[in-house]
Amino acid sequence: MVNSPSQTFPSCAQTLMYLLRQYGVNTVFGIPGVHTIELYRGLPGSGLTHITPRHEQGAAFMADGYARASGKPGVCFLITGPGVTNAATAMAQAYSDSIPMLVISAVNRREDLGTGRGRLHELPRQQDVTRGFCVWQHALTSAEQLPQVLARAFQVMHAPRPGPVHIEVPIDLFPAPMQMPLAEYRAVKPTALPMAPTESIATAAKWLAEARSPVILLGGGAQAAGKEATALAEKLAAPVFLSLAAKGIVDERHPLCGGANLSFSKVRARIENADVVLAVATELAETDRNLVRENYQFHGKLIRVDLDPAQLVCNANPDLAICADARATLAQLNDALPAVDSERQRHSAAEVDELLRECRSEWWPGSEERYPWVQALRDVLPEDGILVTDSTQLAYNTNHALRLFQPRSHITCTTGYGTLGFALPAAIGAALASPRPVIGLIGDGGIMFTLGELAAAVEQQLALPILVWNNSGYGEIRDFMDAAEVEQEGVNLHAPDFVALARAFGAEGCRIDKPEQLGPVVAEAFARKGPTLIEITAP
Repeated sequence: MVNSPSQTFPSCAQTLMYLLRQYGVNTVFGIPGVHTIELYRGLPGSGLTHITPRHEQGAAFMADGYARASGKPGVCFLITGPGVTNAATAMAQAYSDSIPMLVISAVNRREDLGTGRGRLHELPRQQDVTRGFCVWQHALTSAEQLPQVLARAFQVMHAPRPGPVHIEVPIDLFPAPMQMPLAEYRAVKPTALPMAPTESIATAAKWLAEARSPVILLGGGAQAAGKEATALAEKLAAPVFLSLAAKGIVDERHPLCGGANLSFSKVRARIENADVVLAVATELAETDRNLVRENYQFHGKLIRVDLDPAQLVCNANPDLAICADARATLAQLNDALPAVDSERQRHSAAEVDELLRECRSEWWPGSEERYPWVQALRDVLPEDGILVTDSTQLAYNTNHALRLFQPRSHITCTTGYGTLGFALPAAIGAALASPRPVIGLIGDGGIMFTLGELAAAVEQQLALPILVWNNSGYGEIRDFMDAAEVEQEGVNLHAPDFVALARAFGAEGCRIDKPEQLGPVVAEAFARKGPTLIEITAP
């Protein structure tokens, strides 16, 4: 067996595969190239499943979706030069959303680096390309460095603010022999996350216990803290509002959950007028508020909890900063606080219900017309389902109007870096990462960026419904042009026959134009052995 741990002198590539398994990796995304032949020699027998996308951007988007659905780093193998630049947009999206991603790329031979000899796939200063959207980079200069470099990479991806890590390996190092048998290499366990100081918990608990109108804000960094956040909301009778990255962390059916409605004025006023705001693992950025630029004017005390000390003072200075793990901190606060009476809980639940009704009056133009589709999507998405969305009009409505019930149920690119083409490959990654059912939602413009990845979904036989919202172009930009009285240009697109294209790929395809048609076709898609493209003709 090529990768047997009894082998005396494994290659650098074999050791890489072995260590990835030791760190809990079981799936990698990549496209082999002439520069990674020796890397792939280490793959057979390693226990790693290799998924081949049709473009390196798709590989990184798949790794992103995989990471968001599983909570574990997504891993990519890229060739030198164009492999790295093709993946750059997807890596930047992951950086923007703090998604752990390990990118292993080739780079030219050590003897050729910096010489400008015109070697194949040569990219001068390759690390300069990815420096702006990686949390850490390293260029391997010897095979012996690999274990230490991987240990640091996984520590960084477990750090307070994770993101893409890029390790480039000169192609002459892939076959280089290591100095120990495989069985002697070990993964390094990640460091424990910091706990909140006792005095900080005591101060926060005192403020919250004395508060008459507290509010809890949750961001994407609280993915593991849903149970604790719900319990704390009940103890305080405090409304909970979610950033888009936090949708589902608290079950949005809960009477105290105000969902991801931070862009609406009534919710904004409730937050600003709270006597204590507990903001947990959120940047308080315009992307958390669904692109409302103006930040909150906090009239009461602000308590911020975040693992990243820099984020504790980003966008708003707190009255109390707690640099600690979200889940542990919320658990400590639960232990330190008494429960309020049930009458106060009923009052807060009624307040949240009224706020949600008032938010609807502020929905954006066209939202009411699209709302029946949101309802239909909620009906067909299983309770534990994962919704993966792209930048498209219907997705913007699902952000606030579609309730989700579990953490890691909402994977979106609609804010933050906001690239197009994300949802199809990210949905593939999520479906490969999790046994939970996955639905992708993407526009007719966005899917053209990554349509080729439908072939990968066919290859993997994924029971994956992909909804294509066809509004004949870039509908949201078209509306913005009209609102700004700018003549429409570049937004009305010719669309192919998506159903015929899906079938040409070996997938199934259908076309619908009524919300009530969605349930039967999605049920059939979940029962099928392979993906289904469902084109929705927008009203």
